[in-house]
Amino acid sequence: MVVCSLRKGSFRRYIALNCYMVACIIVSLIRFSVMFSHGYSSPEYAFFYYYSDVLLTIGLYFTLTSLYAHVFEEMAAERSIRLGALALLLGTAAFSFAIVMQSKSHIVGRFFVEISQNLNFVGLILTYVLWGAILKLRETRTRLIQLVLSLGIFFSLLAATFALRNLYPPLHTFLTNISPITGCLLPFAWAYAFWRFPDDERLSPARLTVVPR
Repeated sequence: MVVCSLRKGSFRRYIALNCYMVACIIVSLIRFSVMFSHGYSSPEYAFFYYYSDVLLTIGLYFTLTSLYAHVFEEMAAERSIRLGALALLLGTAAFSFAIVMQSKSHIVGRFFVEISQNLNFVGLILTYVLWGAILKLRETRTRLIQLVLSLGIFFSLLAATFALRNLYPPLHTFLTNISPITGCLLPFAWAYAFWRFPDDERLSPARLTVVPR
């Protein structure tokens, strides 16, 4: 995805998306190093995995806010979007901490898991809100539409995975094996968006859904 973005001259315009993907690469390499050194079942690997997962989730959250800035760039609302995103992030963290405080055992580990799940849920809602704004504002940039839709599908799959894990614990092993496949979908979809669609290509949202005129 980063290579496609560089080849199309869009690295700086979508700097948040590219930085997030670079961070994913670095974290994956460090995870492999920790797993190789300490073992898959070691506390060191578990701690680093969940800690890095929170950082990547926060990074993806701010990546989503950068897409908001692209959609609303003509309104010069970037500062308001950033402040709103920061306030929502702090509120989600406080809510997650309040839930974890009800149980005193393994509070750090549970907080990491709780905030990741809650941020993924918030990201899902915000992505669909952003899609509604795209339809309302009649946004026509094909690449931007592809990026937002890909993120919506990714968050939807994550939310479905968490829900099934909680509702059907026997499926935990199966869903654990499916999760890496889900994680590969977003970079491939974004790479396709950068490689296939020029930044100035336009597409009417009316082709995806009926919009009242």
